[in-house]
Amino acid sequence: MNPATANLAQLLEPLLNNPTQLLVQKIQMGGTEAYLGSVTLEWLSQRVQFASELPLFQSFREQQSGNIERVADSVEEIVQRPLDWSRQLPLAQYLATHTAHKFPALLVVLSPAWVDDADAAEWDSNGQATESAAMFQPLDSQGTMGVLNASTPISIYALDGQHRLMGIQGLITLLQTGELQPYSKVKKPVGETITLADMAAVSPLSITELQALSTETIGIEFIPAVVPGETRQQARQRIRSIFVHVNLMAVKLSKGQLALLDEDDGFSIITRHVAVTHPLFVEKPGRNPRVNWDSATVATKSTVLTTLQALKEISQRYLDDRFPRWTAPKPGLVPLRPADEELQEGIQELRRLWDGLASLPSYQRLEQGVETPTLRRFSFENNGGEGNILFRPVGQVAIAQALGILVFRLQFSLIEIIEKLRLFDKVGGFAGMEYPESLWYGVLYDPNKRRIRVAGRDLAAKLIVYLLGGIQEPMDRAELRRALAEARTFENKAISFEGRFVKPKQVGLPDTL
Repeated sequence: MNPATANLAQLLEPLLNNPTQLLVQKIQMGGTEAYLGSVTLEWLSQRVQFASELPLFQSFREQQSGNIERVADSVEEIVQRPLDWSRQLPLAQYLATHTAHKFPALLVVLSPAWVDDADAAEWDSNGQATESAAMFQPLDSQGTMGVLNASTPISIYALDGQHRLMGIQGLITLLQTGELQPYSKVKKPVGETITLADMAAVSPLSITELQALSTETIGIEFIPAVVPGETRQQARQRIRSIFVHVNLMAVKLSKGQLALLDEDDGFSIITRHVAVTHPLFVEKPGRNPRVNWDSATVATKSTVLTTLQALKEISQRYLDDRFPRWTAPKPGLVPLRPADEELQEGIQELRRLWDGLASLPSYQRLEQGVETPTLRRFSFENNGGEGNILFRPVGQVAIAQALGILVFRLQFSLIEIIEKLRLFDKVGGFAGMEYPESLWYGVLYDPNKRRIRVAGRDLAAKLIVYLLGGIQEPMDRAELRRALAEARTFENKAISFEGRFVKPKQVGLPDTL
């Protein structure tokens, strides 16, 4: 270190450890001055508030959730979206269990007490501010580096990043008290309290290393609640405008996009691998793509076979019994990334599943040039179709769920199961779900609304387990028969497999395969 740098470091040392006088860089963009610095997570947790905690909102603040009640007198003051307290635990756990964790800088507002006092000396006779709400002392001739006053009489609230703040507050609470209570969206306690020991069990960090997280630093950008010449109304409009436009620029990821990017969830990782390498899904010249990578649904005219979101759910439901550690050990927690060896095993198991399913006659027709809309559409839709559940994500998930139970819980042979499914598919067992003779009528197809019935997925999975010989107990079969009869009952009249109205108790189960 050269002498000049050493002298500068010595001069700056007191500022680097001062919680009330922060070393910042002044930045200017779009006519708005701001000050960029860094603070520890513990400092952020203690000093930064939610906007709803400001004195301005005390009479409108909901006691439990901390949100601002939407009433005529408060609506023009609100500068934040409602707080979702169900996000606190997942965000706190992310910080505690991901060694490469990273939060973007928070955007916060500096608001001294005089800002909310119309009679304060800082407002002139026209109601305009005579000074900035940010007290900045430059240290260089250009006024770009300096010290920002962040002493306790000054309120600091999060404009963008309130849920990051919530997560950090949750982490600090966990570290300081040894426990963290999960909440619902409106801050009602749900589930069991998560202890520091629970967190350490799913974290690569020791408890000592977890405690050190409070001294980590995060970027923070301060903007003044009021600048010279502004009226209070103009200042509020500026702050609200900044919040809206910051959030307009950020597009929320879909579940499919999250599955595409997730590097910690084992099911997401193996799903991506199989989706881009298995012959049934891999993109080929002259062939329409088979996977919708973003949306959760498949449009009527779409030529894709499924969605990435459905493929991930298929992986979860098929392999959940095979890899139980890939699922959170306690509600609210997120499991660690599996070891590479386990991921390879997961890929192999998933490939075996899709190798088997790809051999079904319905999927073989894709290789003969038949497009998915023809196989997926109902017969009454434009250009007609076969109404085949194998070409609906809900049907695909139900089959995977059933096969997972049979293979990994009941120890059935996947090869033998697939052979039975081939015979079932060959005689049209998966097609024509809109017809009463179909097992899926009323289960995956709603004849009243003439559309897919997603709520019937679990019943469909149980029916597949039954068909393949996985339900032997008389009581279990009786319960399944009642559930099937209920699904096929409309206005107290059940529809038999012959299409006649019968009493619900007259609806029976088909023969097993």
